[in-house]
Amino acid sequence: MSKQDELVFLPLGGVGEIGMNLALYGYGTPAHRQWIMVDCGVTFPGLDLPGVDLVLPDIRFLAEERKNLKGIIITHAHEDHYGALADLWPGLNVPVYASPFTAGMLEAKRSYERSRAEVPITIFKEGDRINVGPFEIEAVGVNHSIPEPMSLVIRTPLGNIVHTGDWKIDHAPSLGPFTDEARFRAVGDEGVLALMCDSTNAMRDGVSPSEEEVSTSLTKIIEDAKGRVAITTFSSNVGRIRSIAKASAAAGREVLLLGSSMKRVCDVARDVGLMEGLNPFIAEDEFGYIPRDKVVIILTGSQGESRAALAKISRDEMRNVALTAGDTVVFSSRAIPGNEKAINDIKNGLVEQGINIVTDSEALVHVSGHPRRNELQQMYQWTRPQMLVPVHGEAAHLTAQAELGLQSGIKTVPRVRNGDILRLAPGPATVIGTAPHGRIYKDGSLIGDFEEMGIGERRKLSFAGHVSVNVVLDARYDFASDPIVVPIGLPEFDDEGEDMNDTLYDAVLGAVESIPRGKRKDLALVTEAVRRAVRGTANEVWGKKPVVTVFINKL
Repeated sequence: MSKQDELVFLPLGGVGEIGMNLALYGYGTPAHRQWIMVDCGVTFPGLDLPGVDLVLPDIRFLAEERKNLKGIIITHAHEDHYGALADLWPGLNVPVYASPFTAGMLEAKRSYERSRAEVPITIFKEGDRINVGPFEIEAVGVNHSIPEPMSLVIRTPLGNIVHTGDWKIDHAPSLGPFTDEARFRAVGDEGVLALMCDSTNAMRDGVSPSEEEVSTSLTKIIEDAKGRVAITTFSSNVGRIRSIAKASAAAGREVLLLGSSMKRVCDVARDVGLMEGLNPFIAEDEFGYIPRDKVVIILTGSQGESRAALAKISRDEMRNVALTAGDTVVFSSRAIPGNEKAINDIKNGLVEQGINIVTDSEALVHVSGHPRRNELQQMYQWTRPQMLVPVHGEAAHLTAQAELGLQSGIKTVPRVRNGDILRLAPGPATVIGTAPHGRIYKDGSLIGDFEEMGIGERRKLSFAGHVSVNVVLDARYDFASDPIVVPIGLPEFDDEGEDMNDTLYDAVLGAVESIPRGKRKDLALVTEAVRRAVRGTANEVWGKKPVVTVFINKL
């Protein structure tokens, strides 16, 4: 350790937004820092990104620092924490540490998506310690809505960091581990320089309900139901799936799993020993032979995904499985912001079929996997950090936790957002610079930035369509044949009932004929005149300007 060594934190995702979590910790002099990465997640595109499949963190900062990146540690297997790993790891090629369940999920994802990138995993789980570059990292068990989540204690010569990952306190979880209070207290006794803490529920007072309470509520719903029961939840919530399966067995009902991601997760959970003690699930083709009051379906589609099992059932499109009037569908989930309309469309499709809907508005059928304010204060008391750095949240969540931390007596709560380089030690916590950061996009099988993927042009197309024009001029620069005009995504008629194609065709004729024959030798001039005329005419009769592509050829 030299006097110039520094300990820094650099988030490239997840700080100022929900999702796409990626944190870098660096140690050393500014010119010779060694780095570790914690998590490598994705977020999902909204309607403003037509055609985009996934949004990934931009890691161009690591292009020059790649040789100094010593390892990647994944805290758990939710998409917003590990979903970008398969796509970004080939450009990094460093050791990856993750739990057995996370490793199994990564391999199942690779097989399902037919990805070429096989990411070698070193198993790292609760209670383990590893040395990665100048960092010693300990995994501490926490509870969350997925198997084998972990917090990290990152020890350095300049102080200890607790990186919580996603966590909550649940004294009666359906699936362990418990959040390890004793270990956090011991780490607090050792001394904690900085607590990097999940802010997702920092605006919610009190303590999260227990998963046991959710299980009790679901059990009552299953027992009281007259017909079939279908329960949709996040496929990664193995504890919830176990609870439903046990409640179904107690009520004398068989269980059917529907949805490829649900089956994949349960296969991985079975491989690592998390599905023991449950009755076998039935096959899809057995469903029709089981009495209505003797079956429960656990299925995908809680977020309104159009191709998921629940959406297909709401449209009555599944070959072997259907619901009928009097059956019950339980949404054992919360709506991720932006998905509300898609979810409501599915609910309406089910209601039209006479199916009963139960959500968390009517019963305790879901609980978040993140800590509310009283739980956050518990973590502060256990770890007693010198500083708190709120992470994992939008601005409102981060600010709410910052205020809570200050009210709770933590003296230093620096303001950090994606791209900020925060020096944790030595000296006062200070943002000492910024690093390149942002978003890149997975679009089909390609990955690139906004311009490279043509997303801006595609967005324009989604609003105003496209017109292609082909004009052939003869040796005298007159029309050699009728121009061809092909509008796509435009109205067929204007407000006077005129054919839009004819209107645009006339605009092309007028544009070319308005140019003196001598000037038509400048084909670029003719091209631009036609493009402007078509856009202007469309705007005049429609009020929108389409994207226009013009081809001018001379014989």
